[in-house]
Amino acid sequence: MRLLSYLRDGHRHHGRLTDDGTGVVELGRGDLVELLETEQVAAAAGADGPAFGLGEITIGAPLVRPGKILAVAANYASHVKESGGTPLVAERALPRLFLKPRTAILGPYDTLELPTVSEQTDWEVELGVVIGTRCRNVSEGDALSVIAGYVTSNDISARSLTTDKDLDEEHRRPFFDWLMGKWPDGFAPLGPWFVSADEVDDPHDLELHLAVNGEVRQHGSTSELIFGIAELISFASSFMTLEPGDVLQTGTPSGVGATTGTFLAPGDLMLARVGDLGEQRTPVRAAG
Repeated sequence: MRLLSYLRDGHRHHGRLTDDGTGVVELGRGDLVELLETEQVAAAAGADGPAFGLGEITIGAPLVRPGKILAVAANYASHVKESGGTPLVAERALPRLFLKPRTAILGPYDTLELPTVSEQTDWEVELGVVIGTRCRNVSEGDALSVIAGYVTSNDISARSLTTDKDLDEEHRRPFFDWLMGKWPDGFAPLGPWFVSADEVDDPHDLELHLAVNGEVRQHGSTSELIFGIAELISFASSFMTLEPGDVLQTGTPSGVGATTGTFLAPGDLMLARVGDLGEQRTPVRAAG
């Protein structure tokens, strides 16, 4: 089941994609957070509602204002190596989590406006995990059961900071890259829909693909994750309550622009997909 949020007649609604992929069965008002908070995802498969063709709606991010967006740094050895680092060994390390604001959410076909705070905006295709059950201190053995579905996501990142200050190294790169470099509006494209967990046989065996202007920049697999999805959820829930609609971005493989000094520019077009979860098309424009 593919669930999505969209605009119709000036209002946001949510529904499920029809089996033939040509339309939606409308399930209610608001984005999919409404459905997740009442834990009605499974029931949505058999729910009735009015049907609309894709030409009658404008698809947006499936979750417009999730409670939180969690992301993971350095979770693919290939990406760590291309950045000049030493890959983490899961048995002797902990996941490196950080938060992104929900204002970073961007629809799957919306235009990314480059930020004024950086001249180096980069791409990071990632598997997104959508939490479906409120949980705290969940065990790894139970962690997959709290997942509502999976979604294509892009953890867009700024690699430099434009400022009048002469910053020291501590603040110029590491602090900015993992924190403020992740915060600008539009830096978390999601969608076009999320696929319910029961239809994803193995979330650790999904192809990751990202192209810029038709040139493949990233190609990998979620089988390369250093910390698996269950471990990430269990670890995160030991610090905070996870709630329905929360999104976990699980990390990116090699091929980011920072490796070659190639960054997004006005007029670029990014295509990103994870497995058969749906493809994003993200045009890029200048700030302002």
